Amino acid sequence: MKVKSILVSQPKPQAENSPYYEIEKKNKIKIDFRPFIQVVGIDAKEVRQQKLDFNKATAVIFTSRNAIDHFFRLAEEMRFTVPDSMKYFCESEAIAFYLQKYIVYRKRKIYIGEKVFSDLLPLFKKHKDEKFILPASDVLKPDVPNLLDSLKLDWQKATLFRTVSSDLSDLSDVKYDILVFFTPSGIKSLFENFPSFVQNETRIAVFGKSTAAQAKEMGLRVDIEVPSPQTPSMTMALEKYIKEANKSK
Repeated sequence: MKVKSILVSQPKPQAENSPYYEIEKKNKIKIDFRPFIQVVGIDAKEVRQQKLDFNKATAVIFTSRNAIDHFFRLAEEMRFTVPDSMKYFCESEAIAFYLQKYIVYRKRKIYIGEKVFSDLLPLFKKHKDEKFILPASDVLKPDVPNLLDSLKLDWQKATLFRTVSSDLSDLSDVKYDILVFFTPSGIKSLFENFPSFVQNETRIAVFGKSTAAQAKEMGLRVDIEVPSPQTPSMTMALEKYIKEANKSK
């Protein structure tokens, strides 16, 4: 089955040189973008119900830009002045740079991991006496708390936002050759919006083991799974698949 259309369950890329646009142009196909999930912040009342005390924290762990936005939003809402002495541990450089939206970057103590959460381990070991707070969503990868517990750190999770399914009802009559998913929540959103979804000839592309596991649990056939040694990125995998599917037979 040739590929003529793809739906990516993420926001449309802002960069003009996105590989998705190159794939679309090169292969003369249609690629649409639509977030299947959205982030909703919780209010100060719900935070207080978690019995969190921001005043006791000496360090914050950030694993996403959403976490940064909602931490500072709720700090303001709860009239908590983030002290200049607060230390920030960021999963990646991109997340760390995003802090500039809220703090004077060069005047703060910021510790940055390479790419994944486990890269922060050496930094945590050097600062074991800190009292950490981890702003997060209601969906948190188990390896994060497991790692923090294994180091016997003094830490607490702060659920500051939730991941909910987007309304996709306008797509009920729209068909795509490939659906692309990056999170288990995206798979769940598909079935929350379309409980009677039948895959048939639709190809499913997934990123990550947890997303693949969720797809299979829901009875989907996974046709493209990323990352792999040959295709570390989703765009590389799509390019390879389209080339094979659309070649003249």
